[in-house]
Amino acid sequence: MSFLRQWLQKSHPGTFFMGGAFCCTSEIKELRIKTLEGPRNKRVGDGLELDIGQVLTRRCLHSRLFSHQETQQVPTEEVSLEVLLSNGQKVLVNVLTSDQTEDVLEAVAAKLDLPDDLIGYFSLFLVREKDDGTFSFVRKLQEFELPYVSVTSLRSQEYKIVLRKSYWDSAYDDDVMENRVGLNLLYAQTVSDIERGWILVTKEQHRQLKSLQEKVSKKEFLRLAQTLRHYGYLRFDACVADFPEKDCPVVVSAGNSELSLQLRLPGQQLREGSFRVTRMRCWRVTSSVPLPSGGTSSPGPGRGRGEVRLELAFEYLMSKDRLQWVTITSPQAIMMSICLQSMVDELMVKKSGGSIRKMLRRRVGGTLRRSDSQQAVKSPPLLESPDASRESMVKLSSKLSAVSLRGIGSPSTDASASDVHGNFAFEGIGDEDL
Repeated sequence: MSFLRQWLQKSHPGTFFMGGAFCCTSEIKELRIKTLEGPRNKRVGDGLELDIGQVLTRRCLHSRLFSHQETQQVPTEEVSLEVLLSNGQKVLVNVLTSDQTEDVLEAVAAKLDLPDDLIGYFSLFLVREKDDGTFSFVRKLQEFELPYVSVTSLRSQEYKIVLRKSYWDSAYDDDVMENRVGLNLLYAQTVSDIERGWILVTKEQHRQLKSLQEKVSKKEFLRLAQTLRHYGYLRFDACVADFPEKDCPVVVSAGNSELSLQLRLPGQQLREGSFRVTRMRCWRVTSSVPLPSGGTSSPGPGRGRGEVRLELAFEYLMSKDRLQWVTITSPQAIMMSICLQSMVDELMVKKSGGSIRKMLRRRVGGTLRRSDSQQAVKSPPLLESPDASRESMVKLSSKLSAVSLRGIGSPSTDASASDVHGNFAFEGIGDEDL
């Protein structure tokens, strides 16, 4: 099925799959976003084109993908859907099989008694539960999706839906912490991220955090956590990059307007390099099926879906006059791209003086369905002792000069220019930033 899907998506760019199943086709080739031609493009003209393209594309997708339920032959009926919080707490909500993502999000908010004006600060994510109990993020559920259909069509208990905050700038925490439920959700997510090692904590910082926990000082706990490295970041599974050398094992995290790569060079301790989103001229996601040894394209008996390779490649401003492609090979490449786009969107709203509340809250004049029975967010247990096996990292310089860069050319894939995502936050780079 993976070969048929790949062929369809390559030869028919308007072919869509949801939940791993064929959904529909739509000719929206002409709606693809224009690629940036240089680092000093004017945002006014191109930005307007991007906005129009996004609006038209979303409307087209909405009308086409709304037929997903009919395609899957799922009757409209009321069902119970399980949504997990970051700390593993289960929230069971009653929804319709035809409910879209924002409908389910509102049902979860009603169950938790989260105010209407804070709903947009959170999103639903499709995750896969691994053998060790940790979650691997598959994607953020889009507004046109039907969450019940998306998760059940995968026909595996490994896939879950998780509620997590949807913004990157920690300054917006203040809006959420004004409310008791919002505060509890942020607190539970932060404790969970510390326990799983996503947020980097020293022994002394760990002691201070645990002391604040014992005092039930949640706001002070979060204030301290905001100063820690990788607070609010989303971490991906271990993968491979061609930076600073080919086939380098890395762990990628997204947050604070950057992609962070944790890596270990031969004979050296764990290091970290950061790629600021404002220095990425553009990026693209490509997929390929490696040919077996012998050069024949015929699938062997052992070839499976897992052998389809996804790559995220971005063009990065390494120095004032030098752009360089960096490629990350990961099954989560699409999720990484979604994170980059949402960080750019947030930066542009902030730069224009817009309101993140208006950006995040999509439904205007909608009615919020309140639940008859409400559920409190459980307070997580005290932090356990820090893992002694976790190493401290050496931060590479902002210009990445601490790592010798080898000749990294443009990606080997020959994706068309229309597959490239132009970065309209790129123009914010000035000589003083280099």
